[in-house]
Parts: sequence; structure tokens; C-alpha cells
Amino acid sequence: MSRQPTLRDVAEKAGVAVSTASRALTRPGRISAHTTERVRAAADALGYTPSASARALSSGRTTTVALVVPDVTNPFYFGLVRGTGARLREGGYVQVLVDTEESAEAEARALVGLRGTVDGAVLAASRLADARLAELAADLPVVAVNRTSPSLSAPSVLIDTPGGLVQALEHLASLGHRRVAYASGPRTSWSDTRRQAALHPAAARLGLDVTVLGPYAPVRTAGPAAADAAVQADVTAVVAFNDLLAFGILERLDARGVDVPARMSVVGCDDVFGADLVRPALTTVASPMERAGRLAADLLISRLEGTGPYAGYGSDPSVLPTHLVIRGSTGPAPA
Repeated sequence: MSRQPTLRDVAEKAGVAVSTASRALTRPGRISAHTTERVRAAADALGYTPSASARALSSGRTTTVALVVPDVTNPFYFGLVRGTGARLREGGYVQVLVDTEESAEAEARALVGLRGTVDGAVLAASRLADARLAELAADLPVVAVNRTSPSLSAPSVLIDTPGGLVQALEHLASLGHRRVAYASGPRTSWSDTRRQAALHPAAARLGLDVTVLGPYAPVRTAGPAAADAAVQADVTAVVAFNDLLAFGILERLDARGVDVPARMSVVGCDDVFGADLVRPALTTVASPMERAGRLAADLLISRLEGTGPYAGYGSDPSVLPTHLVIRGSTGPAPA
């Protein structure tokens, strides 16, 4: 055929009504096996594939899942995209990527707009307030990554970045550092709130004086301001909210002639691509994002299909551990 075959073409070739051909391809249990086989043979011969909209109308399912991230350019989410994408493909789903540009308003608009066009969504590091997140999640099946709340009736996968932050403080204390700064992330970051809650008890236990700087956008261009603040705070080490911020801190310290790590140590978080390529190579907290993506997609598929070990998910989130990767950007505290 010189054009894309239609359902009517399939029906004519199989010698059945269009409605019968539709049922044979989408709800085969409603007609005889002989007729179903004849319709499918005709569809195969013509190279006919039902459109996504047709499948959605007949089944109520789109076999499409959205992955919603705050910043698609942040390499921290690359592993998550791979993990969710691989698991969704295995389950017969198509993944679409939604970038909310660190905006809670854009995230809310996206979730409203996705209703009816996707079967569910994986929300990464949602910037929404608890009540708004719970409200939107009530209308669309979701799994949250690095976010949960008492009002959210949905599965969640958490990365133990607070535990990684404590490892970073223990590492710095072992090197003799006593004055440390934490360059915090966005005010809307639920993960940053968790880290700061773990920061002060760990610092007290280790005998560290910790100064919280910021908040800062989790981007490289925010690093220079954080570096200047760390110099002004007279600390010997700075722990950054993420690696992108740490990259900017390293650049600014180099421009100011502040030797890293001889005069100031720098620690990042996420272990993104390039963390081992900057100079000095960045000490950072590694997060298992690809594993988190696979687990989140697995939870969502089980929820959508009502099968598997996660179908009756509980309220407790799945927590994945982190670990500190020590490289050249940290060293003994200056005398």
C-alpha cells in the first residue's frame, strides 16, 4: 500500500465489520478465536499497528509513563533516566521525559496536563509542597524518588544522602578539619532539608563547627558565590549540595588562588559524570541513581498492573545507601 493501513483496511481484508476488527485486536476474548486469528493475520499482512490513541480509547491504558525531573540538564538524573527507561521497556511501556526547570508551578501544570495521556509518573525530587503533591498524586498513579511525606499515599524510593553527608563530615574530621561550611541547595529541596537535619547532630558528635551557606541553585554558575562565602566564613572545608555546585566552587577557588586541598577541601554530592575529570578530582557522595530508577519503575508497574511483590505497597519508603568516593579535592586541614 502507498499509505499507512487503517483499521478499515484490516476489516475489509478479513471480511468482518470494523467494530469486530477493533475488538479482535484490543479485546480478543469478546469474539471467537477463529475470527481473532483471521483479523490478526490480515493486520500482519498489511503491516497494521493500532495507534496509541486507539489503544487508549479501547483499553483505558496508554502504556506510556512520564519521568518528571527538576532539571533535565543535570547529569545527576542521567542514571535515573536509564534505570526507569530500561525497566519500563521490559514491562512494555514507553517513557516520556518532562523537565520542570526547578519550578514547583511548572511541575504542578505538568502533572495536571499528563492526566489521561500517561498511565502514571515517576517524580524525581519533587519541588511541590506536601499538600499539593498529595492532591495531584491522588489523580495520577505516581512513585516518588527522593521525596515522601505523611500525606502522600504512594510508593517512594529514597537515596540516603543524609548518610552520605555524615560520611563526608567523618572524612573531614579524620583529616583534622574543625571548621566546615555546607553550601546548601534550593529552599524547595526536600532532600536538602533532610541533609541539614542530619548535619548538626553529626557535627556535634565529631566536634565540628559547621556554617550553613546559601541557599544556592544546584548549578555550576552558583558555585562562585558559594566559594566566596566559604572564604569569608574562614572555614577549611566546604561540602556542596551537589557536584555541579562543587564544580563552580573549585573554579572560583582556583581563580582566587586558594589551593585545593592545601588551603581548603571541597566535597560534592552525586558523583556525576566529570567528577573524576575536574582538577583536583572531586571527593563526592555516590548515589545509586540507575538502581533507584529501576526500582521506581518496578514499583509503578506493579501498582498499575496490580501484580508482583510491590502491588500492595506499604507506607515505608525503599531506602538505597550511598557511599563516599575519596579523591584529590580533600586533604589534611591546614595548620
